[in-house]
Amino acid sequence: MTSILIQNVTAITLDERDRILRDVDIAIEGRTIVAVGEAPEGFAADEVIDGRERVALPGFFNAHTHAAMTLERGWAEDLPFDRWLNEKIWVAESALEEEDVYWGAALACCEMIHSGIVGFADHYFWMNQVARAVEESGMKASLAWCQFGTGVEHEVGGATLDGIVRFVREWHGAANGRIRCTMGPHSPYMCPPEFVRQVVRTAHALDVGVHLHVAESQEQVTNSLSTHGKTPVAHLAALGVFDIPTIAAHCIVVSDQDIATLAEKGVHVAHTPKTYLKLAMGMAPLPRLLEGGVNVALGTDGPASNNDLNMLEVLRITGLYHKNAQSRPEVLPRTQILRLATQAGAQALGFLESGVLAPGRPADLILLDTSACHWFPRHDLAAGIVYGAHPADVSHVIVDGRLLLRDGELLTLDEERICYEAERRAFRMVGTPLRQVRAYRG
Repeated sequence: MTSILIQNVTAITLDERDRILRDVDIAIEGRTIVAVGEAPEGFAADEVIDGRERVALPGFFNAHTHAAMTLERGWAEDLPFDRWLNEKIWVAESALEEEDVYWGAALACCEMIHSGIVGFADHYFWMNQVARAVEESGMKASLAWCQFGTGVEHEVGGATLDGIVRFVREWHGAANGRIRCTMGPHSPYMCPPEFVRQVVRTAHALDVGVHLHVAESQEQVTNSLSTHGKTPVAHLAALGVFDIPTIAAHCIVVSDQDIATLAEKGVHVAHTPKTYLKLAMGMAPLPRLLEGGVNVALGTDGPASNNDLNMLEVLRITGLYHKNAQSRPEVLPRTQILRLATQAGAQALGFLESGVLAPGRPADLILLDTSACHWFPRHDLAAGIVYGAHPADVSHVIVDGRLLLRDGELLTLDEERICYEAERRAFRMVGTPLRQVRAYRG
């Protein structure tokens, strides 16, 4: 069991009193925080970190991404959502190979750690390879193997429900509990109702949740009403999806009744505003969702639609967009935005004790260096993080008491090799004769 002592640090605890503690120690024993304030008498740490000029806070949880889509970063630009899928993404994936997913996910882990992300909810293919990258990186993750349920010819790698069940049984709870698994039906607009029912039955049997895309456009809502007589949210509720823990990514077009259903069922909504802006999709009604009692967590979405995995940027966009859209600068105060990126995300992923700096809580935290000129004068550190911080400011990342990043240096992954391999494989993928593997029709 290793121990870490962070000395003389400013701690944004995000506890129930929103305390900011200055010039304190944070003591970590094994995987757990044992003190925030004064270190226990005689505490002998294996590693001592100088916390002066640094601020500590709970690490970020990225509530929705497609990690291995780093391979498609910059491949599908300046297109609307339907053409982005049909002409680029669901074409390039015809040449995706299993080992590509490992290197793409490993690249994503490097990038996420550098931006202070300690855990992420992933939704993609060959999740056994993503699990391998997560295990090596030291991060936490909730992994959903994407499936469409419309025939094996439309499944990347020929994925089957039986194969995904084997994956869940092998990896759920692996890496000392750092890896969790969920079922990953793509969406109600791509998956037939009977397949969704089958997924729900399987999730119940495995005692895991579901992660899927929901209500991304008015077109999807209109088509759902025409086909099923219900909105996407009501349709999924009727199929029993929300009777198990669910991450519903996006929920851009939702009615008041939809919001009431999401809140009543305890659905976690993942809000990824940069993708919405870049693909001109509209914007999820975040203030309405929060006022309606929905747990909303922040995410980056995939690098093919966002171009990076920078949670600090997501914080900033979340605050700026919704304040302006509401013409109410008091909407989404800075500490609330931090909670959406930490505690709400931890809840969504199933890491229920993370998201607070307090004794007895998991040691999932980050340090930001506040010595650069863009931090001065340091009137309000929470505002500095939300509206001014950069990934380069993230100096240390600790997950389950293990240092993943020290003074900006990644400790668990070979970053140089990963960048080389990921780029080589990305160029091979898009340089291969390609075909469209499925069609988006809303």
